[in-house]
Amino acid sequence: MFTLQLFSFLFSKTQEEPTKKFKVDSFLHTMCLHDDQLRDISARFQAEMKKGLSAESNAAAAIKMLPTHVRSTPDGSERGQFLVLDLGGSEFKVLRVNVREGMGIRRGGVEMEERSYPIPQELLVGRGAELLDHVSESLKDFLHEKNISLEMKHPLAFTFSFPCELSSLDQVTDQGSLLSWSKNFRARGLQGKDVVQALRDAIGRTGGMNTEVLAMVNDTVATMMTCGFEDKYCEVGLIIGTGTNACYMEELRHIDLVEGDEGRMCVNTEWGAFGDDGALNDYVTEFDREVDAASNNPGKQIFEKMVSGMYLGELVRLVVLKMATLGLLFAGHVSNTLRTKGKVTIAHVAAMEEYKHGVENTRLILTDLDLTPSLDDCIAVQHVSTIVSFRSSNLVAAGLAAILTRIKQNRKLRTFRITVGVDGTLYKTHPQYPKRLHKVVQRLLPEYQVRFVLSDSGSSKGAALVTAVAQRLASQKRKVDETLSLFRLSSEQLQLVKARMRAGLEAGLRGEGPSEIKMLPSFVSRPPDGTEHGKYLALDLGGTNFKVMLVNFKKGLQPSSQVYHKIYTIPLEKMQGTGEELFDHLAECVSDFLDYMGIKNARLPAGFTFSFPCEQTAIDAGTLVSWTKGFKATDCEGHDVVDMLRDAIKRRNEFELDIAAVANDTVATMMSCAYEEPQCEIGLIAGNGTNVCYMEELKNIKTTEQKKRQMDDGSDGERKAGDARIQTMCINTEWGGLGDHGSLDELITPYDAEVDLNSLNPGNQRFEKLAGGMYLGEVVRQTLLDLTSRGLLFRGNVTDALKTPGIFQTKYLSQIESDRMALLQVRSILQGIRLDSTCDDSIIVKEVCGAVSRRAAQLCGAGMAALVEKIRENRGLDHLNITVGVAGTLYKLHPHFSEVLQETARVLAPQCHVTFVQSEEGRGKGAALITAVTRQKEEM
Repeated sequence: MFTLQLFSFLFSKTQEEPTKKFKVDSFLHTMCLHDDQLRDISARFQAEMKKGLSAESNAAAAIKMLPTHVRSTPDGSERGQFLVLDLGGSEFKVLRVNVREGMGIRRGGVEMEERSYPIPQELLVGRGAELLDHVSESLKDFLHEKNISLEMKHPLAFTFSFPCELSSLDQVTDQGSLLSWSKNFRARGLQGKDVVQALRDAIGRTGGMNTEVLAMVNDTVATMMTCGFEDKYCEVGLIIGTGTNACYMEELRHIDLVEGDEGRMCVNTEWGAFGDDGALNDYVTEFDREVDAASNNPGKQIFEKMVSGMYLGELVRLVVLKMATLGLLFAGHVSNTLRTKGKVTIAHVAAMEEYKHGVENTRLILTDLDLTPSLDDCIAVQHVSTIVSFRSSNLVAAGLAAILTRIKQNRKLRTFRITVGVDGTLYKTHPQYPKRLHKVVQRLLPEYQVRFVLSDSGSSKGAALVTAVAQRLASQKRKVDETLSLFRLSSEQLQLVKARMRAGLEAGLRGEGPSEIKMLPSFVSRPPDGTEHGKYLALDLGGTNFKVMLVNFKKGLQPSSQVYHKIYTIPLEKMQGTGEELFDHLAECVSDFLDYMGIKNARLPAGFTFSFPCEQTAIDAGTLVSWTKGFKATDCEGHDVVDMLRDAIKRRNEFELDIAAVANDTVATMMSCAYEEPQCEIGLIAGNGTNVCYMEELKNIKTTEQKKRQMDDGSDGERKAGDARIQTMCINTEWGGLGDHGSLDELITPYDAEVDLNSLNPGNQRFEKLAGGMYLGEVVRQTLLDLTSRGLLFRGNVTDALKTPGIFQTKYLSQIESDRMALLQVRSILQGIRLDSTCDDSIIVKEVCGAVSRRAAQLCGAGMAALVEKIRENRGLDHLNITVGVAGTLYKLHPHFSEVLQETARVLAPQCHVTFVQSEEGRGKGAALITAVTRQKEEM
């Protein structure tokens, strides 16, 4: 009869229904939230999140933003069998979960067996130890029922759906532990205690089981992990059921309560407490206050009481009771049942809002409340239910919008795609709730691509996945650490490098047989003294660029210089073509510069910085020993490079040049710094290649007869020591050759060996290939390639890009290791070279870069320690003060290289105080200074 009446009503009274709903809307206008209010609530929530993340304000924050120590979502490679305890409602579950690893195109999977166990009411409010004893006994019963071995050790995951403060995945902190009970749990003796240890104690009391609790997670986190197993974009978990909560992956650098700043960590917001500090007072209605006052925890979980399924039915009951009391419903009749707390549940709310049968369901529910509703009453009550549940979805959407906005802002993304994993009876059983929530989120964040995925057995499966991910990451970290340990040099190994370098320096000076370190005389007899003056050309060839400079020195109380320069690129075909083509190109560049400066007709003295190993027989004569740094021009090795340049200039027949000196870039760097710092007697190059030079006493140089004759005629430089005058000469060590005869074999990794094998000069410059910037990027690439092939990086996907030699440039090491470089920027760099990385991948790449560059700096530091100790001992000093002039992009641009190098030298040479000074325009300016010093000497 009522159904026929309903149909008649729908056809004859359609114009009156909006009026009835309008009356309800007017009565509940404070629950009807428009978008501006939702944005306001969202902004307040964002502010509360920041307070919770900050160490300074966390104690006073309503939203605790609890770190979960879950640092990664699943990637499909997880595997293993786990036991799971899931405690969070009126019953709990015990499960056996088998996580299957994905293989090839087959996705990973999860298989589960489970059993639910009721929790007697007296345990909910009794002693906490008794509650956990019941959990433990149920676990043992499950093991018996499933014929699971009691002797074998089983990894156990624990879903505990209450606010806890964690210090690690399997341990709560001494300060916080269980923060508070919710959902009608009030077991005594557990608040402030380590819940995991309490569970272990209970399992011990039960006896007869061999389990290891590996992880305790919140149900919200477990939900995110479950959905993350299927969808790699899932980084938010949302519970909308009996209670409500949300979690998300936060940048670790923003979580003050956890040490470290690399990567991400899942934060359990515990957003149910939003408003506990009064932040929502202007949105809390009289009905919310009444629900709160009658709850087990007045003044707590305000947001949860406005949103979650445990309270929505009670809110509807209170509204209907008030309207009936005011005579707006049921002709003013109020039944005792309607006055009884808890008589309207979330199931009733869901039934009332069914699309087709909602009004009929409402009539039946009201009848069960001992009421006699009219059709108008049923429609009005149904609308009350809609407003209450709609407000819930609106508030959840506002909170979710705050979280998604924060993630997007953290990652500085213009477009944003993310998946939200959802669980909870309200979301799953209410017929309109999901659609409403999705629409409001889309309206609040129109430019975001947000996907909602319903979690399947989320809280249980997710706990197992948290454990599986933790095991995967631990195994991965162990294997990555084993790999990177190959690059970590112990104190003993650094002392060995220092000793081998010292032996190589001495052997090279003696010139007895083949030596790894050439110790080439430079014929530079003294550093500049400030009296240099005039204009000089400087030509600088040391890499892929050729620099031509005009330097004007001015003498006076404070000597100064003016420098004009132009840089020219050396094409690869010139670097690896014929020698004549290469030097013709250099002559062409010089001609262009002279035209540019308008000095083509001036025959200026020039210095030639030639940054390759040369055997010099005079200040203006140098025979190329061997090419390095990618050069391979033919018919050059064994020839005088100054003569080759002079011949190229003659062939061009456009200008004349007086090439007065040729010098190595290292020598030029030392000379440039010595112009400003008189104590500078060492030059260091730490760039594409690496080398060092220093002022050696001429008596110790026994490599050629020429040096002996120079010492006899007294024509070389002098350094004062007391009253004696000691003749000196700068030695270009060419220390990059250390290890060419096997002296560093015990330090060579498989990755170094691969780089050497694929280089232009296999077996040569072994020290340089460990420490020179030209090779570090390739060492990193070889290491990444190996880690990827072993499934430890980039999900095991060995791309063509990763197999491309030279794609990982050394400049990326400097960028990636920058302290200001966030992981998203690291990821952007990797994507720029077609390497699609996760946050975890980016961390590993950064660790690899750090290990390779640190070793390079330590090796240079150990070499420097050997050199300064040699100088100190040669001079018979207890303590040496000396300055090193340094040039090179690796030293200049890498954020940590210089610091590590200097610290290593300090530790290994404690009796030497070494000051490092960066050279400005060092190589070119130094070549000009060598020329100026040479011309002064000729004029004397």
